[in-house]
Amino acid sequence: MAAYVIFDVEIRDPARYQEFMAGVKPALEAAGARYLARGGPHRIHEGDWQPRRIVILEFPTMAAWEAFYQGPVYQGLKAVRDQCSSARLVSVEGV
Repeated sequence: MAAYVIFDVEIRDPARYQEFMAGVKPALEAAGARYLARGGPHRIHEGDWQPRRIVILEFPTMAAWEAFYQGPVYQGLKAVRDQCSSARLVSVEGV
């Protein structure tokens, strides 16, 4: 079953964030993931959530997502991401 990862990202340093993106794109591809949405316009329809930049990823399985997230490649990239942005993220299994 596929896993979907939803990020709500606030970018504080766009130039440094581009360094993160340059590394994370090939790492995601190698993990079998793909972008479903990446920073496009969004609208709030209910509730008080005020997302900043929405990113939605699809992984083949939850195990693939967790291996990617906890693995050394992403943890190194995450250190860069944490320096230039803050994020909330959630993963969910889907159909």
